[in-house]
Amino acid sequence: MSGLMISNYARRMARLSANIFTEVARPTDAQSMKVIQVMKEKPLYLRPEVVDYYPPHNEWGLLMARLRKLGLYRDEHRDFKEEMRRLRALSGKVKPKKGEGKRSRKI
Repeated sequence: MSGLMISNYARRMARLSANIFTEVARPTDAQSMKVIQVMKEKPLYLRPEVVDYYPPHNEWGLLMARLRKLGLYRDEHRDFKEEMRRLRALSGKVKPKKGEGKRSRKI
């Protein structure tokens, strides 16, 4: 029966120890323990498996543009778009720049 009787000092020391080592100080139910476990986890914006899930597309795009400008990478889709734009300009089907449209030509 002496095992069930905890002195006030022992109870306070156990609570202090739980406080120091980030454990629950008092006995709690399962629902409260779930909340405690969720709050113990790292936030999503600090977890590398969440932050680094997608590849860095912006950095890769800038890198590929720079390599294309240097002639080390060939982007066929962009080459095609530039060629089509050049052919439209040769046939006179290019949109006028801002301020150079039909209405600005009237005198």
